[in-house]
This record gives sequence, structure tokens and C-alpha cells, in this order.
Amino acid sequence: MAKNSTTFERRRRLLSFLNDQPGIRILEVARLLHVSEGTIRNDLNALAIEGHLERVRGGGVPTDDRPAYSAAFAARFRVHQSRKRQIAKWAAEMVEDRDTIVFDASTTVYYMAQFLKERRGLTIVTNGVEVGRKLAQESSHTVMLLGGVLNSDGVPVTDLVSDQFLKDLHIKTAFVSCAGFTAEAGLTERDIRDAQLKGKMIAAASSVVALIDSSKFGKAYLSPSARPDQIARIFTDSDLDHAWIEQLRSACPTITVCNTDSVSNYSPCATEARHFQIGFANLGENMPFSVDVRRGIERAAQAAGNIDLVLADNQLSGKVALQVADHILAKKPDLVIEYQIDEQVGRRIMEKFQQAHIPVIAVDIPMVGATYFGVNHYQAGLVAGGALGNWLKNHWNGHLDRLIILAEPRAGALPASRIQGQLDGLQSVVGAIPADRQLTLNCGNTSSISEAAVVDALKRLQDAHHIAVICFNDGATIGALAAARGLQREQDVAIVGQGADRRVNEELKNPNSCIIGSTAYMPERYGEQLIPLALKILRGEPVSPAVYIEHTFVQAVPQVETA
Repeated sequence: MAKNSTTFERRRRLLSFLNDQPGIRILEVARLLHVSEGTIRNDLNALAIEGHLERVRGGGVPTDDRPAYSAAFAARFRVHQSRKRQIAKWAAEMVEDRDTIVFDASTTVYYMAQFLKERRGLTIVTNGVEVGRKLAQESSHTVMLLGGVLNSDGVPVTDLVSDQFLKDLHIKTAFVSCAGFTAEAGLTERDIRDAQLKGKMIAAASSVVALIDSSKFGKAYLSPSARPDQIARIFTDSDLDHAWIEQLRSACPTITVCNTDSVSNYSPCATEARHFQIGFANLGENMPFSVDVRRGIERAAQAAGNIDLVLADNQLSGKVALQVADHILAKKPDLVIEYQIDEQVGRRIMEKFQQAHIPVIAVDIPMVGATYFGVNHYQAGLVAGGALGNWLKNHWNGHLDRLIILAEPRAGALPASRIQGQLDGLQSVVGAIPADRQLTLNCGNTSSISEAAVVDALKRLQDAHHIAVICFNDGATIGALAAARGLQREQDVAIVGQGADRRVNEELKNPNSCIIGSTAYMPERYGEQLIPLALKILRGEPVSPAVYIEHTFVQAVPQVETA
């Protein structure tokens, strides 16, 4: 970011950084934004006063966002906070844009609502005043609060809406908690009216997900709200006695045991005699692409029926990836699927797994000794570069003032070939681009870092009006778009991406977008191939050393050509 950037621009970048990671450090962002630590400290203090973040020593973190409407609810909110937060964080990953869902009035579900800030277009049916008011703050959501008589906790306990009303909504998932849970009685409540209303909400949903902290297991109360066999999935915390997993075999819910940065998924009722445990270390849980990869792996593992998953977050950090590898090793998995960004760290991680004689599948970033699964980087880049060249030819008569290259040096030579492929594809159409017209920037593998870098570049290129941008991935693509849009320079920029994640696919519906397309890897389908590949390896069947996914270039809707 330029030194003369406005206070508004700088603070907007800080909030963007906070959306990409669990906290920001004054020293790091001061260096990144080319301003003094004192300036950043003042910015964080101002943002904290406005309620955008919470100040901590050396930086800032997202706000706790505690409920403020009911004293009784707030008191329950404080019980087992860390457990509830762990459960809520991972359960929220099941919710997708435009889902129709049921939320009960529990404090655990309220925690879950706090992790849905990036979702849009949800339809929420709830009997929770606190939950409803929280989610109604996003204008794209539709929140339906079930009417009734309020108890002292501010929760409606009698339903004044007909059963048919709930059934007509085609509810995808009900997220509920309980006062107690046993393998025999299922979910139970202290209040019979509360249980009856919750039972109706559960009956209206296609799938039921129970959020149950470990303190509630083994406790049965007066009124049941859901039988064990009605529950598709249980989220709980790491204090749960492992014996409960065995007790729940006959009911067959998937059980997800949550830690702060990792989870373990158990499929208790596997029909196949041989059961496997597979670790998956994800690239970063703040990235839509890698979240879709993880969701696909979870779906495929559940469909296989004989796989328990240990899931962890590498957080785009080599240091964290090494710690995650040790965590997964402690679980003694049969195989590990590793998705991490740093080529050098990958070698050290492989040494750990090889010493333990654990086979590894490396996703998108190769690791020596691992089976490679993912994109053919050069070919994926080549098709995007060619498409960009054709767009420049049709819209700008092939003229190009500057080419911005958003690269990621940590990934190593093979992933870097997707940048070379884009460059080669582009030059095959518009001709050679001199080195002095190319500007290579480090995308940092995040939209926020990419945005800051491109903002700085565009401010230095005030006289350039034909600027092409090629990107390492769609985090960089979205960052470049935000930079051009924020500076009102979209008409000067043409961007191609890699990955075609859900953010870019949504943007491509905009006929005026400066993103002209992206090579689609279809991350949501990775699991369909990764889990069968893992099972082949575990059964001793021969596999190719490199398994490539299919890819295709996805273009924006046609634009009206301008002179």
C-alpha cells in the first residue's frame, strides 16, 4: 500500500486482513502497509472503539460479539464457552449460501451464527430471539421467528405456526442442541413445551445436526425432542469419552469431535470389515477453495462408510503445517492427505510420515515421495492465458500497457508453472511481452495481501489504461478485483484466475466485471477421487504416481464491446 493512502483505505485493509486470518499483528501489517507501528496501533484502537475488532497485546482479533438481549441467555452463553465455540466453528462449515435451515434457541447455535458472517441469502427458521436478531443483521437473509409464549429466558416455547408451514419450506438442515443426550433417549429437554416445538422443527428438516458439548452426554431429562436414529451428525468437543463412539454404532450418526484447529470424524456403523483412519491437513480454512475440498472429502468419506477422518488446518503457514503433521501423527492414521503451500516445509513433513511408514497423498502442491493429486498446472495456466489473449485482441485490439503477475513463490516450481502457462498462452495470442512491461508481485495466497499489492501497483500506474493480470489462484483474483474496484479502475484492468472458486463464479455473473474468466478445478469434486485413491493405496492396489483432475476455462457472461 502506498504511504499516502487514506486512513479509510488503510483501515479497510486491516478489516480485510482480519477476515482472512484469526488475528493481526501490528509489526507485520505495519511492514506490509509501509506505515509506522504507531499508525497501525491508532487504527486498531479506532476500529476497536467502533466495535469492528477487539484489541489484544500486539494486535487485534475479531470481536467476541456477546448477546445483549437476555440476562438469562447471557448467563448460559458463558457456560463451557470454549467447547461451544469449537463445536460452532466447525458446524458452521456445513452451511452454504442460500440454504434454508432451522436453528433452535440454544447458546451453542448462537455461537454458530457468529461464524456465518460470510454467508449470503440464507433462509432461517428459528425459535431463538437472540439467534434471529443476530442473523437478521445481514440484509440478504430471510429470518422467520416462530411465534409463541416467551419463557423467562426469552425463548418462545409454544408454536403458533402450523406444521404445514414448516413442511412447505423444504428445510435442508436443522441445527439443534439439547439439555441432555443418551444413546437410548436421544436429545432431551427439561421443558416439555420446548421439546415439542423443537421436535416439530426437527421433523420439518431433511437432515438433523446436533451440537452437543461433552457435559451433556449421559444426561436424560423429561422430554425427548429427537431419537438417536433421527440425527445424521453430532458435533461435540474433545473432552468426550471415546466410549460414546462405540455406544452410538447402532444409531449410525457421523460423530465430529472438535478441537480449536482440528476435528476428527467418526463413522461408527461401517459395514466393511476393515476400518481406516485418514488424516487431512487442509491448506487454509479461510479460503473458499480449500473449504470446498475439505467438504468434498468429508462427503466421500461418509459415503464410503469405513473411514474416520482427522481434519486439521495448515493456516497457509509452513510452521503450522509442521505442527499439524505432529498432531495427525499422534492419531496414528493409516494414510494422510496433505494440502499445504510451502515446498521446503513439505520435505520435512514427508520425512515425518515416511519414518512412521504412513503413505501420503499431496494435493496440488507436490511432495517428494507422495502420490500427487491435483491440477496439471501448466495446462491449466495455458488455457487461461490463451483466453486472456483473445479477450485483449477482441476488446483492446491486443494492446497491453502492463502485465501484472500475482505469483506465490512458496509453492515451488511445479505450481509456478501455472503462471508460466498463463504467460505462454497470453503471448501466443498477443506476441512477446517485454520484461520491462511485466510486474511480478507476491500474492501471499490471500485476497487481502493481493489487494494491497495491486492497489499499490495501480497507484504507480496512473497513466496505464490497458493492464492485464494473471493470478496464482482465485484468492489473488479476488484481491486484484477489489483493488481495481476500490480505485474505480475496473475499465483499465482485465483479470484471469485459477480455480474458479465460488466467489469468482458469482462475480462472473456480473457483465461489467473485469474478471474475464478462470480455469475451473472444481474443488467440490476432489473428494470423489481422493477417497477412492486413498482406499486403493491402503488396500495395496497399484496407483499412478500422479493423478490429474480435469479442468476447463469458465468465462464471464458476454460483455457489450466498447470502442
